[in-house]
Parts: sequence; C-alpha cells; structure tokens
Amino acid sequence: MWGKNKLQMPVKSTDSLIGHGGTLEGKLNCDTNLRIEGNFSGEINCQGTVTVGEQGTVRSSIRAQDIIIAGKVYGDVIADQRLMMTDTGQLHGNILAGSLSIMEGSVLNGSVAMAEEPATEKAGGLQKKEHADKAGKRSSKQAETA
Repeated sequence: MWGKNKLQMPVKSTDSLIGHGGTLEGKLNCDTNLRIEGNFSGEINCQGTVTVGEQGTVRSSIRAQDIIIAGKVYGDVIADQRLMMTDTGQLHGNILAGSLSIMEGSVLNGSVAMAEEPATEKAGGLQKKEHADKAGKRSSKQAETA
C-alpha cells in the first residue's frame, strides 16, 4: 500500500573526492568527475573530468574526458577532449589530448601529441574552389569589357 505511491527518483551521479591528507593506492575507475586534493598512486580511468587540485599529488597514468592539473602529476595522461594546466600545475609525463591549454607558470616535462581532428572539408572541396575561380574570371572579364 505505501510502496505503490512511491515515486522512483533517478539516481544522480556524485563527484568523487580524495581529500587533502588522504592517500589512496590502486586502480580507480569512475563514471563521474574526480577531484584529487590528496595523494594517489596507481591508475585512473574516468568518464568525466579529473581535477588534480593545488595540494594534490598523483603518481599515476590518467585517462579521462577532461583533465585539469593544478597540482603535481607524475605519469602519462590521455585527455579524450581537453587538458588544462593551471599556473600551479606540474606534469612529469607524456600527453595525448584533443586540445591543450597550458598557462604561464606551469611545468611540463614530457612530450605532447594531439589527437587527430576529423577533416572539416568534405570530399570534392577542390570543386568549390574551381567554381570560385570561374566566378572570379567572369567578374574580371566583365570588368575588361566595360
């Protein structure tokens, strides 16, 4: 009787936090955002955004949609979309990212590779240029005859 009127509320995802003074080791997989203000060693795979706070130290490889580094990271990082390093961020490892933003004052020791963007022009883009050239020729011929 009581259970029939009960509405099913969708479960909202919450962010995960490794707080200042906390230490965690192992392999971490998460579907939500992750913020690290303490110490982490191991491997991180995240479907959301991984933020390493100013007090955070990570000795790990990181793979996430977006990565924000304001603390210290020792390991390779893969940002499927965007990697941002703030002025206090330090990264000692290699980067593979869709887009990259490095602020003045940050430290990067490693190599950078950008993910390949899909082509913006469709096949046959040269034909469009030819049409533009023909239009240009027409306007120049008209100018000559006038």
